[in-house]
Amino acid sequence: MSDASSQRMTFSLWIVCVIAAIGFAFDIYELLMLPLIIGPALQELGGLTRGTPEFTRWFGLLFYVPAVCGGIFGLLGGYLTDRYGRRRVLTWSILLYAFSAFFAGFSTSLPMLLFFRTTTFIGVCVEFVAAVAWLAELFDDPVRREKVLGYTQAFSSIGGLLIAVVNGLIVRHSASFPAIQMPSFLTPVFGSIGPNYQHADWRYTLMSGLIPAIPLIIIRPFLPESPKWKEKKEAGTLRRPSIRELFSPELRRTTIVTTIMFALSYGVAFGAIQQMPQIVPGIDLVKANVAKAAEAAPADKKAAVSGRIVGETVANYTKAQETGGLFGRFALAMLVAHIASRRALLRMFLIPGLILIPFIFWAFARGQEKVFFSFDLSWIPGFHEVNVSMLGIGIFIAGFFTVAQFSFWGNYLPKAYPLHLRGTGESFAANIGGRMFGTPFAYLTQQIASQSFVPGETPFAKTAVVAAGVAFALYLANLIFSAVLPEQGAEHVD
Repeated sequence: MSDASSQRMTFSLWIVCVIAAIGFAFDIYELLMLPLIIGPALQELGGLTRGTPEFTRWFGLLFYVPAVCGGIFGLLGGYLTDRYGRRRVLTWSILLYAFSAFFAGFSTSLPMLLFFRTTTFIGVCVEFVAAVAWLAELFDDPVRREKVLGYTQAFSSIGGLLIAVVNGLIVRHSASFPAIQMPSFLTPVFGSIGPNYQHADWRYTLMSGLIPAIPLIIIRPFLPESPKWKEKKEAGTLRRPSIRELFSPELRRTTIVTTIMFALSYGVAFGAIQQMPQIVPGIDLVKANVAKAAEAAPADKKAAVSGRIVGETVANYTKAQETGGLFGRFALAMLVAHIASRRALLRMFLIPGLILIPFIFWAFARGQEKVFFSFDLSWIPGFHEVNVSMLGIGIFIAGFFTVAQFSFWGNYLPKAYPLHLRGTGESFAANIGGRMFGTPFAYLTQQIASQSFVPGETPFAKTAVVAAGVAFALYLANLIFSAVLPEQGAEHVD
C-alpha cells in the first residue's frame, strides 16, 4: 500500500467498493422482505390470520430461529473471515443468501419457508462482517476510510428502498408474471404449488433476492484480497483468531458495550419500525380505501383487492422509511470524518430519536392519517401518485435517526479490534448482539401486543402502542450505554 495521502482509487479498489455496496444493499433487501411477505405467506401456507395464537407463534419462529442461527453461524463466519480471508467468505455468503431467497419462493410448507429464511439470514450475517473488514483494510487514510465505509453502507438503505419498490411493482403486476411451478426434482419431496397460488406476490418478492448473485458471478475474478490480511498471512505473522480474546482485559469493555448497543439499535428497527406492515391495516385512510375498492370488486376478488391496497400502502410507507434511512446514513457519512468524539456523533441520532420516535408510533395507534399534498411520480418505475402525510413524514423521521446507527457501527467496529480479530469481533457485536438479540424484538412486540392489558381497540392499534414503548425503552438504554462506549482516535487500521 502507498502512503495514505497518495493512495489513489484504482480499478480494483472501485470493484471492491461496488461489490461491498451491492452486498450491503441486498443485506437489507433480504431482511426487509420478511415484514412485507410474512402475513400473506402465513395465510397461504398455514391458513393463519393476524391476531391468532398460531399466527403469533409462527411470526415469532420466522423472526427468531433465523436470527439465532444467523448469530451463531455469523460468528463462525467472522472467525472464518479472519482465518481464510475477506474476499472468499464474502463471495460465498452473498451466493448463499441469494440462492436461499430464490428457493424460498418455492416453499410449500411453513417449515420449508423457515429453513430457507434461516439460510438466507446466515448469509446476510456473514456478508456484513466480511465486507466491513475488507473495506476498512483497503484504505490507510482515515478520512477516506471513514467516507468509504459511510457511503457504501448508505446502499443498505437503497436496498431497503429497492425492496419497497420491487414489492410494490410485484403487488400490482404479479398476475402477468409467469406462473410459478415447482421444479420436477423437488415435487416428490415437497409437493407442488396449487394453481391459486402460482402468482402469489410474496413468492415473486422472495425470488427477486437472486439478483445480487448475477453481478457477483461476473465480477468475482477481478476481486482482490485485503492487502493487509494477505501480507500477514503470507508472512506467517497472522495470529489465530480467538473468541476468548474478545473478553481479554484490553477488549472486554469494547466487546460487551458494542454487543449490547448493537442489539438495542436492531431492537428499535425490528421492534418498532418493521412493525409497520402489522399497523397499516388499522389506519383510517387505509380502511376507507380498502372498503371502497372491495365494494366495487366482484365477490371472488374482494380479498385480493383488499390485500393489494394494503400491500401497496405498506410498500409506500416502507419507501418513506427507507428514504429517511438513506438520508440518515448519508448524514452520518458526512459527519463521521469531522466529529472526533464517537459518543457525541452517536448521540446526535440517539437524543432526537428518543424524543420523536415513541411519539410517532403513539400517533399511529390513533389510526388517524392526514394527507397534506400529493404529487405524481408515475414516471418512476414502482411509483405512482405519492401522498405526503403526517404519518409518512413520521416514518421518514424514524428511519432517519434509527437506520443511521447501523452505519455508525459499521464505521466504529473495524477500529475496535486488531486485524486478526476484526472479523470475529465485528461478528460478535453484529450477529450475537444485533441479529440474535435485536431482531427477535419483532416477536416480542407482537407477543406483548397480543395481551389484553395493552391499550387499543384493535390488534393494529395495540401493535403501535407497544412499538412506541419498545422504541422509548431501547433508545433510552442506548443513550445510557453511550456513556461507557470507548472513544476512538484517528489512527490507521492495522
